[in-house]
Amino acid sequence: MRSIVLLSGGLDSTVSFRWAYLETELVLALTFDYGQRSVQREIEAARRICRKHGVEHKVVKLEWLAEITRTALVRRREELPQLLPSQLDDRDVTERSARAVWVPNRNGVFINVAASFAESLECNLIVVGFNAEEMQTFPDNTPQFVEAINRSLRFSTLVGVKVISPTQDLTKVEIVRMGRRIDAPLEMIWSCYEGKEEHCWRCESCLRLKHALMEADSWRWFWERRKSG
Repeated sequence: MRSIVLLSGGLDSTVSFRWAYLETELVLALTFDYGQRSVQREIEAARRICRKHGVEHKVVKLEWLAEITRTALVRRREELPQLLPSQLDDRDVTERSARAVWVPNRNGVFINVAASFAESLECNLIVVGFNAEEMQTFPDNTPQFVEAINRSLRFSTLVGVKVISPTQDLTKVEIVRMGRRIDAPLEMIWSCYEGKEEHCWRCESCLRLKHALMEADSWRWFWERRKSG
């Protein structure tokens, strides 16, 4: 099976990238620039990961998506939600946080762009990094979404392109453990909504990563690898 990967450089997509590298013929990794705060850090992380594995990397610019997005992930004047670790399981809080960083039809756009690349490169698979935690507040992370978009791709591609996510049913803790088991380059990831020198460790994405690393007994290991890398 030939594949392309959607690689943001975060935890889920990096572990999914490594899985695709081991289990498929990985042809290309795509990173999308839609004006997000962390775009340069995401691109840097994805490039390093691809360089390490000898995989072609392409950045796809979506200026129009930046223009129509009104949420804090893109609009710098809007305040990013900052959570307490104890609020990660509070559905009301996380739903508000999700709405604050929602980008219109983001995953739908990404996958359909990727499907064009996949068909042109005769790839069967688009590998994405979804997870069981964020599907609670992001409907475009759910198995139902994957099932629906795969039905659509059966009509919109001639080579039978299919979306799969090896991390779909896993929590962030389980994804960290999977990443360590398959030797994913976790020290290279960028999982923060911000694009500063280091993770802010206050946004929801950072908090979920930190919680996962600590619960997987990998917090110290992560920093040791990050400093040496």
